[in-house]
Amino acid sequence: MKGAGAGPKVVFLLVAVFFACHSIFGQAKKTQTDITVALDGSGQFKTVQEAIMSVPAGSETNPVVIHIKPGVYKELIYIQHEKRFFRLVGGDAAKTILTYDLHANIMGKDGKPIGTFRTPSTLIDADDFTAENITFENSAGPVGQALAIRVDGDRAVFRNCRFLGWQDTILLNRGRQYFENCYIAGHVDFIFGAATAFFERCHIHCLRSGYITAASTYDYHPYGFVFSHCKITGESAEVKTYLGRPWRDFSAVVYLNTEMSDVVRPEGWQNWNLPAREKTSRYAEFNSSGSGANPKARVAWSRQLTKSEAKEITAKKVLAGADRWNPMKSGR
Repeated sequence: MKGAGAGPKVVFLLVAVFFACHSIFGQAKKTQTDITVALDGSGQFKTVQEAIMSVPAGSETNPVVIHIKPGVYKELIYIQHEKRFFRLVGGDAAKTILTYDLHANIMGKDGKPIGTFRTPSTLIDADDFTAENITFENSAGPVGQALAIRVDGDRAVFRNCRFLGWQDTILLNRGRQYFENCYIAGHVDFIFGAATAFFERCHIHCLRSGYITAASTYDYHPYGFVFSHCKITGESAEVKTYLGRPWRDFSAVVYLNTEMSDVVRPEGWQNWNLPAREKTSRYAEFNSSGSGANPKARVAWSRQLTKSEAKEITAKKVLAGADRWNPMKSGR
């Protein structure tokens, strides 16, 4: 039949195109943009912010990986909203430090104090951010509100990082965040905000008497801050802390299988001296251990979860959202 030979040729071409595309896309999945920052000039940049500004954005198939060599980088870090899929990677958190020293009482150009929300040493405004083996610090000391980091982006992951401050160390303003094997130090409301965040195997260290959390969870969010298999310690025997107080109505905080030293007050929670917030706050524990675990002495408006209730509170479920985000696969 005339033209019958065209069939196999077309099939052959289609197969060739398929494998060519498969090869191209397969390679794309393995691509990443690597940048090195070093104070001694051995990298492409000497400051982290210069490295961040050198690339407009990353993508899921081509993330931007900024390798930060050991050193104390005193600079304000800002990852803008459009810079998605950025990763900051250090070799050792104790030796790779991003720090600055703004605090709420510093006077701005208008002659007024700059306020809490303009103090972060690092500001993450982009989605799909990852940090590994880095210290985020605000070195202003015990002088009032002074943020080490503020996160406004969604799907942020922090692994093996340290967060050092005093009052308001970490502001998780919105979105979802996952913390794994991190160290967080402060004394007043040093983990706060309206985001949904899961802390897995983190060490929470209280420098002075105060409050660990000040969640401002929205009423339509089922979860706020969840601490799983964490540890809570104090700087000295005199330090005493509350597990949290409600910055806004519907504040939600849960501690699961957390080891609590005697730094934790027997009553556990405080109502911000606003009794009405006891009616909406969602505070709970399950299987707390250590001398600071005292379920019978906890305030009546907190809960002790059952085993079946606690089993349902997993990182995968808490952080899934409509996009079914799985933080255990992020930044790997």
